[in-house]
Amino acid sequence: MTTALITGSTAGIGAAFARRLAADGHDLVLVARDTKRLREQATELHDRHGIEAEVLTADLATDQGIEAVAGRLSDLKNPVDLLVNNAGFGNKGRYLDVSMADELRMLKVHCEAVLRLTSAAAEAMRKRGRGGIVNVASVAAFVPRGTYGASKAWVVQFTQGAAKDLAGSGVRLMALCPGFVRTEFHQRAGMGTDNIPNWMWLDADKLVATALADLARGRTLSIPDPRYKVLMGVVKVTPRALLGGISSRTGRKYGPQ
Repeated sequence: MTTALITGSTAGIGAAFARRLAADGHDLVLVARDTKRLREQATELHDRHGIEAEVLTADLATDQGIEAVAGRLSDLKNPVDLLVNNAGFGNKGRYLDVSMADELRMLKVHCEAVLRLTSAAAEAMRKRGRGGIVNVASVAAFVPRGTYGASKAWVVQFTQGAAKDLAGSGVRLMALCPGFVRTEFHQRAGMGTDNIPNWMWLDADKLVATALADLARGRTLSIPDPRYKVLMGVVKVTPRALLGGISSRTGRKYGPQ
């Protein structure tokens, strides 16, 4: 039986990955900051699907938290076959309105943690000749969106570059770029969502199903909905100055996952 490790597993996209992978018969390593929620999630998934669910409490905004998860990923006796780097958050406010401490915390979680955990997992997977890594980014990676968008753009570029370097090793890497998903993401960031049209919202479970199918196909980038694929096509031909104006009026306030 294979094992998947999911960061930010207790809510939103991470929880959807946990549900789907458990239903498919994968054992899980569930990673988040809230031990109580992790234990409740592990018990529920074990009871419902008969899989083993290991709990690992870790704050990926700290070196200690990153090192704990990296250590688990490096354990060759209890290998992890799939890593889902999902942990992340948003900050409400424009550039310079957000504290430097919060900006650096975001970079720690979105960039440094992703780099270190991907590297730990990929090294162990390469030794076994197989494995998969999904790094959750956002469609915000493709428009000017301050620190959040920049961090997600880094995730996309890093993941696709690493996938190229590891081609032929048996290790598959993919950046997942969802749009707006109904999760706790916006509530935790204190962001309003009333002005977001209903058609822009995605279902987390359907998103995960598409993402896993794209990973199985060997894709290095997944935009898991036709609506957002069309939007990103428009973005490619839209002048950057115009995108920046749109982002400053809407995206920085609301922000996709």
